[in-house]
Amino acid sequence: MSGINGAEQQRIVRIGGASGFWGDSSVGAPQLVASGQIDYLVFDYLAELTMSILAGARLKKPELGYATDFVSVAMKAVLKDIVQQGIRVVSNAGGVNPQGCADALAALAAEQGIALKIAVVSGDDVLPLLPQLRLAQPPVRELQSGAPLPERVLTANAYLGARPIQAALDAGAQVVVTGRCVDSAVTLGVLMHEFGWQPGDHDLLAAGSLAGHIIECGCQATGGLHTDWDTVPDWPNIGYPIVECHADGAFVVTKPARTGGKVTPAVVGEQMLYEIGDPSAYLLPDVVADFTQVRIEQAGEHRVRVHGARGRAPTASYKVCATHVEGFKTAAQLTIVGFDAIAKARRTGEAVLARTSALFARHGFGPYSGTQLEVLGAESCYGPHARATQTREAVLRLAVTHSRREALELFAREVAPAGTSWAPGTTGAGGGRSSVSPSIRQYAFLLDKSLVGPCVTIGAQRIDVPRDTASPMAADGLSPTHAADTMEAPSSSLDAVEVPLIRLAWARSGDKGDTSNIGVIARHPALLPLLREQLTEARVAEWLAHLVEGPVTRYDMPGIGAFNFVCEQALGGGGMASLRNDALGKGMGQILLAMPMRVSAALLALAAGSPNA
Repeated sequence: MSGINGAEQQRIVRIGGASGFWGDSSVGAPQLVASGQIDYLVFDYLAELTMSILAGARLKKPELGYATDFVSVAMKAVLKDIVQQGIRVVSNAGGVNPQGCADALAALAAEQGIALKIAVVSGDDVLPLLPQLRLAQPPVRELQSGAPLPERVLTANAYLGARPIQAALDAGAQVVVTGRCVDSAVTLGVLMHEFGWQPGDHDLLAAGSLAGHIIECGCQATGGLHTDWDTVPDWPNIGYPIVECHADGAFVVTKPARTGGKVTPAVVGEQMLYEIGDPSAYLLPDVVADFTQVRIEQAGEHRVRVHGARGRAPTASYKVCATHVEGFKTAAQLTIVGFDAIAKARRTGEAVLARTSALFARHGFGPYSGTQLEVLGAESCYGPHARATQTREAVLRLAVTHSRREALELFAREVAPAGTSWAPGTTGAGGGRSSVSPSIRQYAFLLDKSLVGPCVTIGAQRIDVPRDTASPMAADGLSPTHAADTMEAPSSSLDAVEVPLIRLAWARSGDKGDTSNIGVIARHPALLPLLREQLTEARVAEWLAHLVEGPVTRYDMPGIGAFNFVCEQALGGGGMASLRNDALGKGMGQILLAMPMRVSAALLALAAGSPNA
């Protein structure tokens, strides 16, 4: 591990997270810069679907292909201020055209009369490697489904790590623009530069990755999406997150003074659990992180200290996210008003599908490749646990896929006539006739790091970036360590009552492809034995059986008194492929929180009085 002297340990590097996705609020960057509390500003813009959208944009206009909001909204508003204050910026807004993003930013700087040193990180685009990968032995297989490499691939980008960002900052860049990298790398690269962390400093790299993971989704770290949403003040003025980082890897999560939101152990713990799998083996390009022994403690008002992350050598592979087209998709909605609105909506949807299926057969189109009928307002996502059986207003949602565009154009024409042909009180589709678009699907696979060459340029200057390597002991197949259901259970109390899980725990759900994870945190440490007894893999799988087709694995996180449930084949194919209204599983945590639990009055009182909310 790198040596850390006393003076270095006292130094604090302050990083503000201004964006969690392309389309995040425009208030983040100006708020953080105006706070005077940051040394660095980092932005995360890229999701798998975003990469496909950007690829399409670049096909139409070669100078595009990046997250334009970064230049035209965020940087336009703060560029002069960040230069004056000496704030440095790292962003993955480059998408599939990081050089184009840098060129647009340079033009903005010139327009404002500002000299700006911009670095570009590229090399993540591995599309040119696909011809040789098609001939590889063993053949390329999708990580979750095992499917072969698709014929028509739109994008293929490796998730790069933090070392190219570190190299760019070491070379004096004021702004670093990257293509695809792991979300947390924009923060870890800063910390590697500032503290001189090296590739072998696995515990430090894990800690820096955790800091980046917590702020990568913007306001989710400051009360956004918190289970106890009604306790989070001043939503309109909610603060964006800041991490105050030390050379030993410990950090404090906070937010700008006089902003809304809240920063507590529960809020930060929820975000730590967001979109992870095995918490003892969180695979990143720079490190395999272990978050199981992380401690989260209140350190003042809206200040939470995080420490205890551990790491080991990274694997020999990068994860690659490719996207491809598989047929077409569309979705339509109708509002149904009046008595028995739920039953009317279901019958209307079934009639639309029956009529269009008959028309498809008449035209020789063949059947739908996928259909999804949901009644919004009827708790469709709760399946057998739904309680809304009667309402006088509901929204019918039909989502469908087909191999032929003209079939779905016919479907779109046949939705509106339901308002005059069938159910009384059908008010029509507020957005007009639904449009048909290509069905873009994700395909993830592993690629040997030796085949990928990250590149950093500042103008005409090329900066050397050491190739990522892996320890000889590292492996891509890691054995999961999860909590056994056979641990000793507490005896039942005679005064036990039945309450929903939300009375005993906080929870947050996220997605990775077709896998959903649900992190569950006990509201009080004394509740852990009860949760371990009743919140088993088998019971969670049964409760979510209407959504989850694959196995459910429970992982233990004793450091914060939590469990992480990883649910496979849970999202109807995953974000881009799924026809569900909740394609990303954002509501799955809420559905689990409705599960009934048996608890004594004494333990219930402890849960209600928890100081960590």
